[in-house]
Amino acid sequence: MDDVKQKSWFKRNWMWAVPVGGCGCGCIGIILLFVFGIGAAFFGFSKVFDTSEPVKYALEQAKKNPEVVAALGDNLTLTGVSNGNISLNNKDGEIDVSQQIIGSKGIGTLVVKGIKVNGKWVYEDLYILIRNTQEQINLLPKILESI
Repeated sequence: MDDVKQKSWFKRNWMWAVPVGGCGCGCIGIILLFVFGIGAAFFGFSKVFDTSEPVKYALEQAKKNPEVVAALGDNLTLTGVSNGNISLNNKDGEIDVSQQIIGSKGIGTLVVKGIKVNGKWVYEDLYILIRNTQEQINLLPKILESI
């Protein structure tokens, strides 16, 4: 009788063993680490915008504004990923950010542009752009123009 020599485990399973873990940590492990690392960094940077003082201020102003509440509804929250940039250097900085805002009635875009001088933010633009109507609602305090 002839002895049938069976292939080794690695020869039978190399097609899945190499990508999963054949080279120490595995090629798939390296790919997943890269993808999740990039994702974590991306959403970490996005949180910098959401928690910045100007964006918090703009969201507070939006929640207090009767026109915004009428157009978008209650429970206004920021959603999605911020688009723009923020630059901080000690007591100075700049912000130019837009982010989706959603309420119980609709969706809009929160736009914040400003500069920080000696620790105080001065806003150039602070408004909500309503998606359905393309109406722009100013969130900056109105200054009396009468002298």
